[in-house]
Amino acid sequence: MEILSISPFLDYYDKVRERTLRLIKVVPPDQLDWSYKPGKFSIGDQIRHIATIERYMFAETIAGRPSAYQGCGKELADGYDNVVTFFNELHQQSLAIFRQLSDAGLQRKCTTPGHVDMRIWKWMRAMVEHEIHHRGELYIYLNLLGVKTPPMYGLTAEEVAQNNTVIAGAEKNPVK
Repeated sequence: MEILSISPFLDYYDKVRERTLRLIKVVPPDQLDWSYKPGKFSIGDQIRHIATIERYMFAETIAGRPSAYQGCGKELADGYDNVVTFFNELHQQSLAIFRQLSDAGLQRKCTTPGHVDMRIWKWMRAMVEHEIHHRGELYIYLNLLGVKTPPMYGLTAEEVAQNNTVIAGAEKNPVK
């Protein structure tokens, strides 16, 4: 997907973030520090990581500055409400930077933390992929805890399969 215009991209990114927020809303506050294995990101770390990478790595480099990412530990925000507030505040800061981009600015190059020069639109696409990757990890974490998670697009895979079974078994009435 090539991003040619900032406005439709921001609309798309807003929908990606809405799906992430729906998932974060079902995180049990008492499980924020849970991790499947010692030394791995906790649920809270995952949420803070999405926020801090977006703001301090992606937004900074898009603004023409070096990455300022320093991690995603509890010292940044602790407790469910504080983590969600932190997540939303950093997102708003990032959006303020992204909204300054013109369509032509999407073709400008930025330098990634790996010292690769990349067109901004490609870096923004990587940002979306990064969020989706960590949202997928959150789904797994929550499933391991037995938390019912929201379907991404309205139906679960099981509901789609059930609907298809019902349709396949129904009499077919061709439209005349």
